[in-house]
Amino acid sequence: MKGSLDISRLKSWFAEKKRDLPWRQIASPYAVWISEVMLQQTQVSVVIPYFLDWMKRFPTPYHLAKASLDEVIKTWEGLGYYSRARHIHEAAKELVERFNGQLPSEEKELRKIKGLGPYTVGAILGFAFHQKKAAVDGNVIRVLSRYFGIEEDISKGATVHQLRQLAEALLPDEEPWIISEALIELGATVCQRKARCDECPLQESCVSFNERSVDRIPYNSKKVKNEFLYRSVAVIACRSSFLVKRGKKGAIMSDLYEFPYFEISKGEFSSKQLEAKIAENYALEVIQKKILMQVSHSFTRYQVQLYPILFSCCELKEIEGLDWFTHVSLKKLAFSSGHRRILQQLSGDRVD
Repeated sequence: MKGSLDISRLKSWFAEKKRDLPWRQIASPYAVWISEVMLQQTQVSVVIPYFLDWMKRFPTPYHLAKASLDEVIKTWEGLGYYSRARHIHEAAKELVERFNGQLPSEEKELRKIKGLGPYTVGAILGFAFHQKKAAVDGNVIRVLSRYFGIEEDISKGATVHQLRQLAEALLPDEEPWIISEALIELGATVCQRKARCDECPLQESCVSFNERSVDRIPYNSKKVKNEFLYRSVAVIACRSSFLVKRGKKGAIMSDLYEFPYFEISKGEFSSKQLEAKIAENYALEVIQKKILMQVSHSFTRYQVQLYPILFSCCELKEIEGLDWFTHVSLKKLAFSSGHRRILQQLSGDRVD
């Protein structure tokens, strides 16, 4: 994996085409850290309002460390992959305890902080501390694989390690962070999964373009197979309160709230069946009030179809693992994306 990059052309392209992003205006170690974690598996357009709100609520690691986990999760609500938020919260406490609330500028120390992987460490060192350190994410892997015609499997750790070494070797001594960020920008806006080669400043010297192999590079042998889930959701109201459950620690939806639901097979949704499940599992007598709009959502490898029904009951009965909250209180809790859309269908009026 050897070669060279037209640094001058890439740098000129980046100066002209780079997007005006809020974290580029701040570029403090803390802002770089937060933005890079938010951007993992999330589109820039989605991240921008979350980043601005986050920095307003938690302008420093000290503010973040003092916040409750519930407040942090609620602020993150809608970004998905909530383990990122939990790791950031824990890391902020560690920064306050060990580093006076400041991110260290040494790679060895950064790697000890919870949730900071090779990419995030590289981004902080490069973009915030202006060290000659590459930040190699999926965008950079795609750009370098295509540019140099690298056909090795990017699902293999050895391939990714070699690509990281290549990226670092390509960085110039003068302003290396600009080229590192330019590679990310090129992958995000031009060298996308469906490449826009006509807009690429490196087209002339790109091996994959010249060999017409862009569509099959990079090669990834691990294709994620989606799994489909179908769930009937019981939205149970008693006067102005609703029954919900909080995701257990370690579960996919850890610390997030959802209405109680039951797994069903495709095409088996039945309001009578759901009513029977409520009686069997919660010993609640309910009255069906309204069939709510179906909701589709996804997380990790799952595609989920939710079938919610609004019921009323006469007793605020204590049920293990579930809690009653008023509609006003529910709005202050962090819900999983699909169940948040169910919540948005409720007016908060009494239904009994």
